[in-house]
Amino acid sequence: MTCPRNIARVLRISGAYFLYGIAALATQAGIAQDHAARIVGRVTASDTQRPLEQAHVFIAFSMIGTTTNAAGQFELAGVPPGAHHLHVSMVGYTPFERDSLFRAGTSYSFDVQLQPTTIELEEVTVSAREARRWQRRLLKFGRLFLGETGNSDLASFKNPEVLSFTSKSGKFSATASAPLIIENRALGYQLTYYLKEFFYSGNTLKYDGDPVFIELVPADSVEAALWEANRQAAFYGSQRHYFLALLDQRAEQEGFITYRRFRLDRGASFLVDESALLRAGPTSFEKELTFTGYLEIVYTREKEDALFRRWRQDSSGWQLGDQRSYIKLNDGPTLIDQSGEVIDPYGITVYGYFAFERFGDLLPKEYRPPE
Repeated sequence: MTCPRNIARVLRISGAYFLYGIAALATQAGIAQDHAARIVGRVTASDTQRPLEQAHVFIAFSMIGTTTNAAGQFELAGVPPGAHHLHVSMVGYTPFERDSLFRAGTSYSFDVQLQPTTIELEEVTVSAREARRWQRRLLKFGRLFLGETGNSDLASFKNPEVLSFTSKSGKFSATASAPLIIENRALGYQLTYYLKEFFYSGNTLKYDGDPVFIELVPADSVEAALWEANRQAAFYGSQRHYFLALLDQRAEQEGFITYRRFRLDRGASFLVDESALLRAGPTSFEKELTFTGYLEIVYTREKEDALFRRWRQDSSGWQLGDQRSYIKLNDGPTLIDQSGEVIDPYGITVYGYFAFERFGDLLPKEYRPPE
């Protein structure tokens, strides 16, 4: 068997690891207010104690976000209960980040003080040769970050000038001087991405950051229907779809067959009783995912894409088969919250089809197919 590429907030390309946290929420249409949490707070500068206006406050990987008013105050309403990553940032200040469990019908208050940072600007002279080299590196970054699926082909950076690249001794890294704006014309979203780290060396890719989504306005009903069809295709068979189905004990009904195997590259596989994979967590909001070896997850309702074969560097020419993904626990059992999110994004490594689909196929946590 060809060793599939993998993901887990580390991506290996052709053995490949890719690490990233993908989460899920309640429903696309929202949830009743008595079943939602509410987050309020005030953002000030730590050195002057003055309120900061227009600071960005959002739940990472969601469409729930706002900016502070003149008094530095903010409110996030309709927050689905569960584990979320709260992000507060403003240019010139160190971002505030907090992982918290939010309970239904409860209000939470945060007094956020942002630490000022010093940004040193250097005079830069760019030659035509350097500009061409930067452009080549931008193309490489886009391929690694957005992915190589059909949806990623229609995703683009609106402000690529904020990116800087370093390539030395086989090591490729990227930084961003401001939030990166990504427009996805395949799925109908604009993402604002706060890049923390991007590093690639050999067959290993690692990146981390916090995105927030805004829904684009379709040009007409045809484009709206196309976006919805693409969103459904991106959701079904995804890692989030699998974990939500597992939590509901409906994985098999949703088209997933789960096997356990002791080795990734060879050896026998054994059918798994899905109810044995999760046990009670420390709170009612969480379940503990536990198994040994690897999980092999086969999604039977959709065939793998020919582009996946190319990404996997598989030139066998065999008929396209069911989508196959693999999961390994990195440090023993890990927690999954009720919305299908792996609370510790470094808790698992994902291989195969789950690793193939990256930011070009990423949906906000709230998204659910209409049916």
